[in-house]
Amino acid sequence: MKLHRGKLLVDPPACASSDIAFTLIIFFLVCAAVQPETGMSQLLPKTEEKSDKREQSQNIEVSITASGIVLNGNPMQLPEFSRKLSTALKAKTREADRIVVVKSAPDTPYTAWVAVSSAIEQAGGVLTLELESEKIINVR
Repeated sequence: MKLHRGKLLVDPPACASSDIAFTLIIFFLVCAAVQPETGMSQLLPKTEEKSDKREQSQNIEVSITASGIVLNGNPMQLPEFSRKLSTALKAKTREADRIVVVKSAPDTPYTAWVAVSSAIEQAGGVLTLELESEKIINVR
C-alpha cells in the first residue's frame, strides 16, 4: 500500500526573529568593553583648619583666563609663568607652603588649564582649586 504524501510547508514563526535580534543586542552590549575616559590625574590636598596663623604662609595664587595667566596679580604668558613659579617655590621647603591656589574663568580653554596645571606640578607645587563662594560684606 502506497501512501500519498503531500508537500509540507513549514515557516518559522515571525516573532522568533525579533527575539533573536534582541538577545544578540543584549549579548553584544554586555560583552563590549567600555573604554574609560582618560585625563590628567591629580591629587588635591584636603583642607585643614589651623588655629595658629603664624605657621600659615601666604599661598601662591594663579588665575587662568582665556587671555592669559595671572600670578599673584601679575599678568604673564606661560613660559614666564613657569620660570617665576619655579623661583617662588624653590624658597619653600614645607609641603604646606608649596600650595598653589588656582582660579579659573568659565571661558578658560582646556589646553590652557592642562598647561598651567602641568607647569605647577613640574615646579613642585601642590595644586588646589578655589571654588566660587559667597561672601557677605556688611558696610556701615
